[in-house]
Amino acid sequence: MKINQDSSSKIYLIGSGIASLASAVYLIRDAGIRGENISILEQDATAGGALDGKGDPEHGFIARGGRMHERHFVCYWDLLSGIPSATDPGKSVAEESFEFSKRFTSRSQSRLIKEAKVLDVSSYGLRLQDKFDIIRLTVMPEKLLGNKAIQDWFSHKFFETNFWKIWESMFAFQKWSSLAEMRRYFLRFMHLFPQLHELGGIYRTVYNQYDSVIVPLQNWLKERGVKFNFGTQVTDIDFSITDSTKTATAIHCTEKGIQKIILLSEEDYVFITNGSIAESTDTGSMTRPALQKTKETSGAWTLWERIASKDPAFGHPGVFANQIDRQKWVSFTATLHDPTFLRHLSATYGYIPGVSGLMTITDSNWLLSIVVAAQPHFTNQPANVDIFWGYGLYQDKPGNFVQKRMQDCSGEEILTELFSHLKVTDKMKPVLDAGKVNCRPTIMPFIDSEFMPRTQGDRPDVVPAGATNFAFLGEFSEVSNDCVFTVEYSVRTAQTAVYTHFDTGKSILPVYIGGHKVRSLINAVIAMNR
Repeated sequence: MKINQDSSSKIYLIGSGIASLASAVYLIRDAGIRGENISILEQDATAGGALDGKGDPEHGFIARGGRMHERHFVCYWDLLSGIPSATDPGKSVAEESFEFSKRFTSRSQSRLIKEAKVLDVSSYGLRLQDKFDIIRLTVMPEKLLGNKAIQDWFSHKFFETNFWKIWESMFAFQKWSSLAEMRRYFLRFMHLFPQLHELGGIYRTVYNQYDSVIVPLQNWLKERGVKFNFGTQVTDIDFSITDSTKTATAIHCTEKGIQKIILLSEEDYVFITNGSIAESTDTGSMTRPALQKTKETSGAWTLWERIASKDPAFGHPGVFANQIDRQKWVSFTATLHDPTFLRHLSATYGYIPGVSGLMTITDSNWLLSIVVAAQPHFTNQPANVDIFWGYGLYQDKPGNFVQKRMQDCSGEEILTELFSHLKVTDKMKPVLDAGKVNCRPTIMPFIDSEFMPRTQGDRPDVVPAGATNFAFLGEFSEVSNDCVFTVEYSVRTAQTAVYTHFDTGKSILPVYIGGHKVRSLINAVIAMNR
């Protein structure tokens, strides 16, 4: 049921990831809700969810990950087109990002590395059977795929191709990931197929996404009176459920150790971020590995479990959260007070920070990848300090040089493995000995959880049938045709929630599907036949 713009409704947003922040913007901008009537309930001390970035030169910078963008993220760029940059207020975040991406156009010359040498990726190495399997997958209706894994569809030879190495390291798919999600990615991003080997068509923000996206969003919302309630963990939600309607009636939360109940009137709304890819992260140091946490430490997952137990329409969180060993991976951020490593990358691989993008070491047991963003990557990063980020998709295997699982390694041990693969150990030993590198590893138990094989109904609809005053937001709510693990997907759920419940006079922006464009199809076929 939609309400008029002059409503005095109170809106409660659970979680402060980009889906919640986008919801608050749409509520104010398009639904006419007053900012002071919107409350964001966040268990942590900062906003942003998975779009994070923090640290300093002394203790080391940390960015658990980085979200890639492209020009057809229509909801995302629509959102950011009205948000002033925090560092250049004369421009919107969208304008700033477009200009930056023109100056730093993605073009990798060293996408895959083996034995410290650049591999030729001009051919994707796909056999006729592989191409047939890709085409067959794109025309197969998603509902017929069930909960199949990628390895159930492709032969073992497919996983030896350049195409798969590029694909899995770029998007973090694994053999056991959802085949239905891979189908969505094939269709959604088919226009990028000719440039995958160079990371062409990828857009980036000027700084890490906390500084470039979350800070300006938060500034905009605070200026309009939105309340940010940090240190507030929502533990449960009460619902009144009948044959035809579902209504949220109360929010149970703990605010700075004090248990509270927020009663919802007939005019109030609650938008719920169910699940989280960044929950229960732990960060290590140069001398200490990060520690793997369990689901029990996660407020987002335990909340969804309680909610889901009340109605089948609220989804099945266990499908996504109960196999941590298949969902986790380790990332790391290295802070450099010496230029030796970046000079080596430049001289040996023609690597250009901000342009060359992800570089993957294919003979690494961990499948190590690194990327050096344009510097500075943090607003408080000095000119004489550089940073780079990396991750290992298969952290449970022993390293090729450090005979330990990646998740059991300290920052120094991860760097030892990386430098050994790149044959730069001798150059970097004096730098390490002088303490001019600080590597901070992180373990994210649920980072790949959105790719777990699933079927219809495992993710709840953004606005379930009969829902009168609530919605689900983020990566674990269902949006037809769009791709999870993208900021676009999260923002789309926000737009869907607001435009469904409120009279905005606007329609939800359509999903851009590259595979439905004739030119993209032709170019993709040509690329697969190289």
